[in-house]
Amino acid sequence: MMNFNLLNIGFGNMVMGNKVVAIISPESAPIKRMVQDARERNMLIDATFGRKTRAVLMMDNGQIILSALQPETISHRIVYAGGEEEGPTS
Repeated sequence: MMNFNLLNIGFGNMVMGNKVVAIISPESAPIKRMVQDARERNMLIDATFGRKTRAVLMMDNGQIILSALQPETISHRIVYAGGEEEGPTS
């Protein structure tokens, strides 16, 4: 049976959590070029709803997804959606 972990990336938008390769901050010039290249290749999904882009998600199929959530917020959602417990276990 396949495990479909949907990951909320803000404003009710969901992505497949197991397809995310990287979550990157968008400030650096190389990441800005990568986003522009994805836009030109029609491989960009903008899920910011007009807000400031705070995280860039690289997917395993080469698509780039923009989110208005912080990368830390998204990474925590991946960890806890994956079934890991909060804190140490006794």
